[in-house]
Amino acid sequence: MNFELSEEHIMIRDAARDFAKNELLPGVIDRDEKQEFPKEQIKKMGELGFMGMMASPEYGGGGMDTISYVLAMEEISKIDASASVVMSVNNSLVCWGLDTYASKEQKEKYLAKLTTGEKLGAFCLSEPEAGSDATSQRTSAIDKGDYYLLNGTKNWITNGGTADYYLVIAQTDREKKHRGINAFIVEKGWEGFEIGPKENKLGIRGSDTHSLNFNDVKVPKENRIGEDGFGFKFAMKTLSGGRIGIAAQALGIASGAFELARDYSKQRKAFGTEISNHQAIAFKLADMYTSIESSRHLVMKAAWDKDQKTSYDLSGAMAKLSASQTAMDVTVEAVQIHGGNGFVKEYHVERLMRDAKITQIYEGTSEIQKIVISRSVLKN
Repeated sequence: MNFELSEEHIMIRDAARDFAKNELLPGVIDRDEKQEFPKEQIKKMGELGFMGMMASPEYGGGGMDTISYVLAMEEISKIDASASVVMSVNNSLVCWGLDTYASKEQKEKYLAKLTTGEKLGAFCLSEPEAGSDATSQRTSAIDKGDYYLLNGTKNWITNGGTADYYLVIAQTDREKKHRGINAFIVEKGWEGFEIGPKENKLGIRGSDTHSLNFNDVKVPKENRIGEDGFGFKFAMKTLSGGRIGIAAQALGIASGAFELARDYSKQRKAFGTEISNHQAIAFKLADMYTSIESSRHLVMKAAWDKDQKTSYDLSGAMAKLSASQTAMDVTVEAVQIHGGNGFVKEYHVERLMRDAKITQIYEGTSEIQKIVISRSVLKN
C-alpha cells in the first residue's frame, strides 16, 4: 500500500485550494443568501480544467484519474459546495457518462463543449414518483421512427436552469420494465421543453435546482445513448461513479468546517485561556478529525477502485454513506464550538451545516447506500 500522493496529485489539490480561496471565498455568503449561481466562477473553473477532469483529452478533457478529481472536489467543497455540485454533475454524471458510453458523433458534438466549461450539463433521472426507485420512470419516450417523442417531468435537477445539454432518462417500453428505459441527450430551447421555477433550498443555495417539463419534445434518434434499452444501466453505472464525487463533496464540507472550528478554538478565549485548551473542545476536535480521516480513506479507496477498473459499487456506497454522515456530524459540532457565533452567517459554519444535509440525499440516499452495502455483504 502507498498512502502518499504523487507530485501531480499535490499540484492539482493545491491549484483547487488556491482557486477556492481566491475566487470562491469572496462573495460566497452573499451568493448563498441571494441564491445566486456562481456563473463567473464556474466559467473560470472550466478554463482551469476543473469541469472535465476525467474526460478524454481528445475531447478537451483533462484525462486525469479519479483520485485527482476527488482531491479537487474536496478543496472546492471546503469553501463553496454550491460550486462543487455544479462541478460534480458536469464531471461525474455528464462528461463521464458521455465519454464512456456516447458515440463518437455525440462526443464531438456535445462532450467537447462540456469538458471546457463552454457548455454546462445536467443529469435528469429523478421524478415526482421516481426518486430512490429509479425503475419507476413515468417520463416516456415513444419511438416514432427517426425520432422519439418525449413527455414527462423531472424533479430536483441540478443545473436545471443553467445547463445547455440534458441527459434525460425515460421509459420507452413499459412491458420491459427497466430493460425498456433509454437515455437521451436533449438541448435547451427545443420546442416543448420547459424549465420550471427555481427551488428555494435549505443548502447549496448558489446552485440552481429546477423541475423540468417535456411536452411532445422531439428527440432525434441519433441522440439516444447506446443501444435500445441501455438507459437504466447507463444511469446506474454513471450514478455509481457520481457517488464518489458526492462523497468527496461531503468530505470537503466536513474538512472545511473542521478547519474553521480548529482555528476558532485557538483564538476564542473562555475562563482565562483559549477554548482549545479545554478538554471538552479538544476532544470534540479529536473526534471530528478521526471521522474525517476515516471517511477520507474510504473515499480514496473508492476512487482507487475506479481507477483500477475494478468494481466500485460497494466502495463508492460506503464512501458516500460514511462521508455524508461525517459531514453532518462535523458541521454540527463546528457550529457548537463556535457557540453563538456559529449561528451567525459571517462565520461560515452554519452554511456548511446546511450544505451538508443534501449529501445524505442526492445521488442515492443513505438508505439506498445501505441497501447496496448489505446486499454485497450478504452475498459472501
